[in-house]
Amino acid sequence: MTIPTSHLVDEALRVQPEADAFPTVDELAAALERTHAAHPDVTRIRRVGTSRLGEPIEAITIGSADRHAVVFGGVHPNEPIGNITALHLMERLTTDRDLLDRMGYTWHVVPCIDPDGMRLNEGWFRGPLTRTEYGRKFYRPAPDEQVEWTFPFAYKRAYFDRMMPETVALMRLIDDTRPAFMCSLHNGEYGGVYYYLSRPEPQLYPLLHRIAADVGLPLDTGEPEAPYVERYAPAIFGMIRSQDQYDFTEAAGLDPTYRQSGDSSAAYAAKYGTLTLVTEMPYWTHPDADDDTLLSRTYADVLGEQAAGLRDVHTRLDRILAAARPSFSVRSPFVRSSEAFVPLLDKMARQSEHRAAQPDAQRPATVSEQFGCLDAVHMFRLRWGGTLLRALDGELAVGNGTPTIREQHAAMSALYDGWAAEAAQVTPAQAIPYGKLAAVQYAAILVTAAHAAGRG
Repeated sequence: MTIPTSHLVDEALRVQPEADAFPTVDELAAALERTHAAHPDVTRIRRVGTSRLGEPIEAITIGSADRHAVVFGGVHPNEPIGNITALHLMERLTTDRDLLDRMGYTWHVVPCIDPDGMRLNEGWFRGPLTRTEYGRKFYRPAPDEQVEWTFPFAYKRAYFDRMMPETVALMRLIDDTRPAFMCSLHNGEYGGVYYYLSRPEPQLYPLLHRIAADVGLPLDTGEPEAPYVERYAPAIFGMIRSQDQYDFTEAAGLDPTYRQSGDSSAAYAAKYGTLTLVTEMPYWTHPDADDDTLLSRTYADVLGEQAAGLRDVHTRLDRILAAARPSFSVRSPFVRSSEAFVPLLDKMARQSEHRAAQPDAQRPATVSEQFGCLDAVHMFRLRWGGTLLRALDGELAVGNGTPTIREQHAAMSALYDGWAAEAAQVTPAQAIPYGKLAAVQYAAILVTAAHAAGRG
């Protein structure tokens, strides 16, 4: 017996998770053990690797079908909606045996593939979730320390093979299972819902659109996350590809080898014909994210304003980072992140200028494109301003309160407070119920997995 994918949307959204906080790394590990203890007949726990700081990384296997599905969270440790989704998926598959049988998969779920990084975000997991609080306690690893972007990569002059232990663990799991379906659990920050698929699947597009609509969330139909991704349908894109990033950067006249990171999990699994899904949900939504009304200003004007904003952020953060750098006592994760992402802001500004100079940028911009472009400036201000402030916090915490560190800490604190106040005024943020966000991710997993199995 199979489930038509159209009916799966209803079934998946009938029971939605409830959560008023994001589960921590320890809570995820405890939930894994509880699930196995309650359902030992259909589950087993397997250690797939070890984090850089020595923490076990475990997967729970559910079912015993010949076809395999791999679902993993924490690839970007500032994106914990997948923590809730992973627990909900585990609960539904173990308690609804009919669903497990009809889906026809053995499921391998890793709730958190980067426990070290996620622990550095847990300060904001209990809420209340505001943009100010999120940015102030935010951590995102440098690109060459992100599990999602440290798979092997060789293209033209780029070469990457410095896989982290966490990445090797995920590679091992993919190679062992050769999954027909895979989901990397991500989420966005502000705007609406959008999706990535590793290949065009037109039958899925209306279903993925419907999932967001059924829970009352807008699609994000504006500016894509990267300018070189292929748009399959409104708010549905092809996966971000490292080759495309290289070619786009090269065409913009920039050094395409500066990125110092590798390929994605989707690219690695492609050799097995795996259909990979990423569902991006926002913590906060805004009506402009789904407004395709044409403006009187051009897309080039919007890109130019974005470039100016990004360049201003780069100039201010680079000045503080350069002044503080000689006084840092340790290259903490926050220092490494700052040293990686602050220079990227200038390159992003130059890329926006390059795009603005193209003939097709002279068309009218939409409201959603303007929102996406300009809110990205607020996002990067709070992300990287907060990260640099945490780097300076760390120096003070270990007693390295030199005059330079104290001076730059005061400057960064004032700058961050100003940016946070401006972001709150321009884009007021009421957090979406976490369970609703996880429900979108869970429903998209079931629908896409069923499609990959030919069960639509």
